Amino acid sequence: QMQLVESGGGLVEAGGSLRLSCAASGRTITNYAMGWFRQAPGKEREFVSAITWSGGSTDYADSVKGRFTVSRDNAKNTVYLQMNSLKPEDTALYYCAARRIGQQEYGYWGQGTQVTVSS
Repeated sequence: QMQLVESGGGLVEAGGSLRLSCAASGRTITNYAMGWFRQAPGKEREFVSAITWSGGSTDYADSVKGRFTVSRDNAKNTVYLQMNSLKPEDTALYYCAARRIGQQEYGYWGQGTQVTVSS
């Protein structure tokens, strides 16, 4: 089993920045693509960003392109999401997830960290 723990959320003013971290334990993330998702109150969970096991390829939702950057440090078993130019609509509970290479679904999820952006 893999455990994922997110941290780094908080309250920030519009235009500010936050860096989320997702620390994995139980298994190495080396064989996993890692993703970030978010869920705002009253809305469905949505994809934010993903990074391949090597970090060689990344993907972003259109709403965060150019503002968010995903990265990973396999030696530290940790994934990061740098969020810049934050907007009130970025307010949500942010989750990280792990998807084993060759599988279609994300099999492991963290509990989430709250990001609140004030206008």
